[in-house]
Amino acid sequence: MGELKVIGAWASPFAIRPRIALTLKSIDYEYIEENLRAKSDLLLKSNPVHKKVPVLLHGDRPICESLVILQYIDEQWTTGPSILPSDPYDRAIARFWAAYVDDKFFPALAGILKAQNEEAKAEALGQVKAGLELLEKALKDCGKEGAFYGGEGIGYVDIAFGSYLGWVRAVESMGEVKLLDEDKTPGLVGWAERFCSHEAVKDVMPETEKLIEFAKKLFSKPT
Repeated sequence: MGELKVIGAWASPFAIRPRIALTLKSIDYEYIEENLRAKSDLLLKSNPVHKKVPVLLHGDRPICESLVILQYIDEQWTTGPSILPSDPYDRAIARFWAAYVDDKFFPALAGILKAQNEEAKAEALGQVKAGLELLEKALKDCGKEGAFYGGEGIGYVDIAFGSYLGWVRAVESMGEVKLLDEDKTPGLVGWAERFCSHEAVKDVMPETEKLIEFAKKLFSKPT
């Protein structure tokens, strides 16, 4: 079917998801770093609808949207560890939490940096902390007391949520807040350490200091 390529951007949490999944499956691929300020013809041709990263190119066939790509990888390459649970109910629950972190958690996390005043920051911070408490419980429910949401190995929710951990650390530093708390979310603290140190993750997770510099430009407040 042809070679594999991933079009991504280093600071995008969405773009590291397919890279983690392919590494988990021990599948070789070529990574193409995209300049999002001057989008390439390859990206625009491969994803003409959203014009966003990531895109997985499997030969001449593009697959877009990070969660869709994860499902494609899991179904296309059945060797290696499964990303989605085999049980239909567990698979549905995993998809629910992956959608939650994209639709609810990350916008609130970004809201801490976008906040124009302390009131808006406090509101976003409250939403994030409430979300983390939900995700703490989901770790126990989905992981069935295992080390990850996927049980004893990294799964769909781990990749979806874990891809934001670089940004969680950056927000903690920039916003002078504590998000992953040993007292309130001890399970998530241990999970985050295990996830970020995993062989499939550690080389693609953005460095906190680089993200902070990137975020300062991205979320700079008008003077």
